Parts: sequence; structure tokens; C-alpha cells
Amino acid sequence: AGTRTRILCDIMVDSFLEFTEKYNMLAPGDMVLAAVSGGADSMCMLCLLMECREKLGYLVSAAHYNHGLREGEADRDEEFVRNFCLERDIPFYSEKGSVKEYARLHGKSTEEAGREMRYDFLYRTAAAAGAGKIATAHTADDNAETVLMDIMRGSGIRGLAGIPPVRDIIIRPVLFAERNEVESYLRKKGVGYVTDSSNE
Repeated sequence: AGTRTRILCDIMVDSFLEFTEKYNMLAPGDMVLAAVSGGADSMCMLCLLMECREKLGYLVSAAHYNHGLREGEADRDEEFVRNFCLERDIPFYSEKGSVKEYARLHGKSTEEAGREMRYDFLYRTAAAAGAGKIATAHTADDNAETVLMDIMRGSGIRGLAGIPPVRDIIIRPVLFAERNEVESYLRKKGVGYVTDSSNE
């Protein structure tokens, strides 16, 4: 069982290294700010970033945005990520906002408002922390969903492009991974994660 666990984890690490090299995502001396919600995808990304940082020579910090939604759950998620980072000496940044209030004031959907507030926080935090890269945990499943949604909206061939691996200073280093691979990797590493009830 131990050998099988090592092999599964090594495959994920090798895929991560191959994917990030292909798109020139990580370089020696980089400071990477990882956007970590506490969910499986972002915990997998943070673990892979930490596992490969010495080999590639970059630094990692983590950022968590508390949207002020899902009373109780959102604070639990923030505390989970904070404690995970504290135990591993990962620099941690967090901020809390009221997405519902922002959405009401700006006439936006809750999802749209949350995305705007989250990215505003990430860009500000990256600048303050001296991070030249922001890593987000989009996976192959997110990519497939985006392609399908774009095609359904009538975007045609353009919709086949999906989520770009690199955009501006945003990198998506686990875009290669499928959900079952993410969960298997975390299980083998003994790393927990939180579940957002609103995703159901």
C-alpha cells in the first residue's frame, strides 16, 4: 500500500511539473500567492506548490477570501486554511467582505460580486506581499464545464478554448488534474479539505 501511495503521489507531482514547465508558470525566485478556499482543488494545488518549491526555487504564500456567505461555514473554512498554513509555516493572508451587500449596491449577481471582490483582494494582496504570480485552483473539470457553458451560450469555436492556463499574472497549475485525481492525491497525502454546501 505504501508503494502504491508513493507512485500515485509521484504521478501527480510529475504531471504538475510537466504542466507548469509547458506553460512557463514557475521560475526560480518567483513569489507565488496561492488562492486557497479550503476546498479539495485548492488544497491539492497548495500541497503540490509546497512539494515542488525547493526543486523549482520559488516561494509560496496563501490567501483566503471570506465572502461572508454561508453563515458559520465561511468562518470555518477560513480557520481551516489559516491553521493548515500556520502548522506548515506558510505565510497566510485573509480578508472578509459582504458579497451580498456589494452585489446589491452594484446590481450584480452574488457569483459575479464574489468573483470581483475575491480577485480585487488577490491582486492587492499579491502587490503588498511582493508576489508576481497568483495561483488559482481551476481543474480539468472546471475547464470542461466552462467549454460546455460557453458553447451553450452560443460562443461557437471560441468557446472551445476554455480556461487559459496563464493570464496576466494568474497561473492555473492544476488545470491538468481531474477531480478524482485531486481527491486521490489528498487522500494519499492525508490532507483534509472543507466542502462548500452551496456547490451542491
